[in-house]
Amino acid sequence: MASRREVADLAGVSEATVSRVLNGVGPIKEETRRKVLEASEQLGYVPSALARSFARSKSGNLGVVLPYVPKAHLFSAYLFSEMLSGIGSKARDNGMDLLVMFRTPDEAMNYTDLFRRQKVDACIILGARHDHGELAAMQQLYQEGHPFCVMNQHFEGESFTEVDADHVEGSRLAIRHFTDQGYRKIAFVNGPDSYSNSQERMEGVRLGLQEAGMELDPGLLLEGNYSRRSGIEASAIIAERLHEIDAVFAANDRMAIGVMHGLRERGIRVEDFPAFVGYDDSDAAEMAVPPLSSVRVPFFEMGELAVSKLMHGSVDGADTADTTDEASDSKVIRSESIRALLPTELIIRASSTRQ
Repeated sequence: MASRREVADLAGVSEATVSRVLNGVGPIKEETRRKVLEASEQLGYVPSALARSFARSKSGNLGVVLPYVPKAHLFSAYLFSEMLSGIGSKARDNGMDLLVMFRTPDEAMNYTDLFRRQKVDACIILGARHDHGELAAMQQLYQEGHPFCVMNQHFEGESFTEVDADHVEGSRLAIRHFTDQGYRKIAFVNGPDSYSNSQERMEGVRLGLQEAGMELDPGLLLEGNYSRRSGIEASAIIAERLHEIDAVFAANDRMAIGVMHGLRERGIRVEDFPAFVGYDDSDAAEMAVPPLSSVRVPFFEMGELAVSKLMHGSVDGADTADTTDEASDSKVIRSESIRALLPTELIIRASSTRQ
């Protein structure tokens, strides 16, 4: 009797894809489904009745995994609340309930157990770090053919379904906004390097500076953890070097507002602030003093798109450019295999313009 590997080789797909097609799990492109079924028929391969029965058992739940952050009000964080709202809206449209879970601190999440115990039919993973345990857990999910989507994090070289925003372009736009006004000493407060979007923001900063014939000054590169508190801590360094810093770009609004708050605490007048641009365009950006320029990220639409990919899209994907996802009406500016990127936009307010 033929093996699943032989079917995969004949159809030109992975074993995981063969499993998804034959067990009826997750979204699959019609062309891929046809190739697998034809290869299975040609080789006489039939999966066990037990495996098919288990795979088709439905819970009606869409799992959403959130990071565990001690002493943090996670649901008040703009990006998580917006992404969850988008996920919940689209899940409701598809007749599914949300099962929200938190990772256990300092312990790899056992994602496959959620499916084996029939708790969820599909899973969306938020706030994943690029560490060995997290990667291994998702690789196992993929190998077993379970439908899942990673949001706001990229795993280079993997074939995971991913939904993200174009953080490289968003950061480049922020830096160009500064350099076009003549700002040259630009401090950058980034998040931890363990997140791919921190790395992508860094790449965008470098691109923006290069376009202006400049290089990143390592002395003006600061690292926070995306919290307001880390922005306040960064303000101590910025205050000491205020005479040589004329602009500050922060990798999210919370850190930007934290820096501004810290400068005020040190007696620095708002009119003496450097120019500021944040990131996310959260509700707090417009209420900041002065109102904070920020890179807008379509978190709600990202949540909708993640659910659409799981319910209606294809986990195998296809290279596309400047397309619209029919199930979510989200404009996808680039889709590299199964990674979808949504556009970012710079929103200019008083904090970043010369008076």
